[in-house]
Amino acid sequence: MAPTVTLKLTNRSPSRPVARLPASIDVPADATVEDVKVLIAREARLGDHNRVGLCDPATKKTLKDRKARIAREPAAAAEVLVKDLGPQVAWRTVFLVEYLGPLLVHAAFVVARPYIYAGARGPMSSTQWLTFAMIMAHFAKRELETLFVHKFSAATMPVFNIAKNSFFYWALSGLLCAYSVYSPRSLAATAHVPVVDAVGTAVYLFGEVGNALVHLYLSSLRSAGGTERKIPAGYGFALVTCPNYMYEILSWVGIVIASRDWAVALFISVGVVQMYTWARGKESAYRKEFGDKYKKKRFVLLPGLL
Repeated sequence: MAPTVTLKLTNRSPSRPVARLPASIDVPADATVEDVKVLIAREARLGDHNRVGLCDPATKKTLKDRKARIAREPAAAAEVLVKDLGPQVAWRTVFLVEYLGPLLVHAAFVVARPYIYAGARGPMSSTQWLTFAMIMAHFAKRELETLFVHKFSAATMPVFNIAKNSFFYWALSGLLCAYSVYSPRSLAATAHVPVVDAVGTAVYLFGEVGNALVHLYLSSLRSAGGTERKIPAGYGFALVTCPNYMYEILSWVGIVIASRDWAVALFISVGVVQMYTWARGKESAYRKEFGDKYKKKRFVLLPGLL
């Protein structure tokens, strides 16, 4: 019979305790964090083990690596703090919903354009159609990557956060950008300099291809269903911590150039702020996990700037 260990369970939040949480459970000596979650969910009758959050009793920090062996977490090897994270939704589903918004909104604006704008009787300009194609292709690519490329270290997130996460895409890159770009009074509607369209398209394609290559490469570094991380190299990783974000920004710069639109510029500007925060966190995680093996980066997002 495989050896087992007794794990003490304590509510992380006494004011919001997990009902029916047992005082302790016996788990296999080689149990992973996810294994422990499954056992606790069964004993506490929570249904979905993903809603179980485990924290180190010493640091109070969440045990994020679901594939890590509980015995390798020094303080957590004898006791864990438990919290109910509430109803969960898969991260893959969150991404699909986020990126679906702009696709639906932009398509709807193009179809309903004569009814949305007073005086929009004529067809859209070639620059407006180009911007439409760029944005639709970008988010279609994201949907395909979510389905077939990305591997998520965290399985789920609280279901109530999906509206908050989706607002950025549905409202800014969707409603705001669509309303501004397809207006008969927009700069894209009156553009008459094809060379600007060509430059924007070239920058956009360079960014989209670079972003796709980095995503495929990062996916190759992680096993199916795994949470392990490796030190990435090439594809722009010598320049910045997150070249996927760098190429993402470049692709949107291409759209800004082609569309000449303030709303598109606002959208990516807000996005840069968020990506910079994520990239800083990624750089910190690499340094902490790999130590001297990792070549520290001065710039995390854009070489020479951020």
